[in-house]
Amino acid sequence: MSVAIKQAAGRPLTIKNKPPLPPLQNGDHLDCAEFERRYTAQPELKKAELLEGVVYMSSPVAPRHGAIHSDLMAWLGVYRAATPACVVLDNTSLRLDIDNEPQPDAAVLLTADGAAPAGKVLVQRPVLIAEVAASSAAYDLHQKLHIYRRNGIAEYLVFSAFERTTYWHRWHAGDYVLIEPEADGVLRSRALPGLWLAADRFWAGELAAVLAVLQQGIASSEHAQFLTEIRR
Repeated sequence: MSVAIKQAAGRPLTIKNKPPLPPLQNGDHLDCAEFERRYTAQPELKKAELLEGVVYMSSPVAPRHGAIHSDLMAWLGVYRAATPACVVLDNTSLRLDIDNEPQPDAAVLLTADGAAPAGKVLVQRPVLIAEVAASSAAYDLHQKLHIYRRNGIAEYLVFSAFERTTYWHRWHAGDYVLIEPEADGVLRSRALPGLWLAADRFWAGELAAVLAVLQQGIASSEHAQFLTEIRR
């Protein structure tokens, strides 16, 4: 529909109504700018991601996924409390490049004042990204792994719910290699010193034990050295 309006010179000016914005749909092929435009226009949507130019919209979160996510955030939250300049983000959209804007379950970054960056979308590269995957066949361990590796994310941690397995990747010489548990069975971050994970206790649901091991990491000399470095 259009509307005719008289200009000062007497000629009609035709103003065309803008076409409605198409809704975001699973499988849409979009660039990052158009993805953000449609996602912003649908505030009722809680989880949508752009991976290699394709839109992925998740199903409602299952109780198992929610419980793992809750323990993950508790673990990261304790580390944040002991590490100034550390910011932990929950389900925040991350603009990586023109074809990729994931919304990871958790992301950790370092800022000068420990405050979250401004803006509607995160553009700063996180030091660590963590995802809860339904299984090892999920796109978290395939498409996303390649995307995060290509964009130089220092560490990528995946909790595979079905296999009850932890995959902690670290960026090394242009590729991802797995962080292996040390003799005591604990996984230790290389990018965030003191961030220790007792994966067996995590999968047993023993959050108190997981946090006790984390406290050992926070009390370690490597974490103390890290604090000295980030305060400079």
